[in-house]
Amino acid sequence: MQIHTLPADIERTSMAIIAKELEERGIVLPEENAAVIRRVIHTTADFDYAQNLRFTAGAVGRAVHKLAEGGAVIITDTNMALAGVSKPSLKKLRAEAFCFMAEPEIEQKAKQEGTTRAAASMVYGAARWPEAVFAVGNAPTALLTLAEQIEDGLRPSLVIGVPVGFVNVVESKEKLFAVCEQYGVPAIAAFGRKGGSNVAAAVCNALLYTAADMLDPGKRGWQG
Repeated sequence: MQIHTLPADIERTSMAIIAKELEERGIVLPEENAAVIRRVIHTTADFDYAQNLRFTAGAVGRAVHKLAEGGAVIITDTNMALAGVSKPSLKKLRAEAFCFMAEPEIEQKAKQEGTTRAAASMVYGAARWPEAVFAVGNAPTALLTLAEQIEDGLRPSLVIGVPVGFVNVVESKEKLFAVCEQYGVPAIAAFGRKGGSNVAAAVCNALLYTAADMLDPGKRGWQG
């Protein structure tokens, strides 16, 4: 057994294993979406994402273009997802990432309106950065709120819909994806029950790495 110790070498070998196993399964990834799918599989060790990740037409290309322009904003529904978003790539692209879930204003607004903090945080973020990338890995209510806002005229640069769980999860993803298709809003969603904050961060990172020309881990300052 070959032992790898350098971080960049470990990632490159992992990606090679993923490519080999995809080939063995007879799965050919669309080139535009391949980096996102491989990154999510790398994060989860779950090859189901090769099948359940769905993309609106041109979603990856449009999101990468937006990020590459510089100054983009990413809004997550959990601090866990926020923590997982690559800080070096954000810096290189002059981008910022935020999560408002712990803000006192959000808690108060959610109580007043009888909704969740996740939903309130999406409204809060959209009011300030209507062209942001919204990355939802936990809360179906956040996706449903974004769907409503898109129907009312919101046009984000991308919505990442990958909440995990059993209650309203499947339905919220399907609703969000259908609304995004209808209004031409780029979307990436993990259909079914699977997902999570780690998946939301992985999708963000695949897009950021692509936009910043940092897909190879050596370009991120890693050893190897």
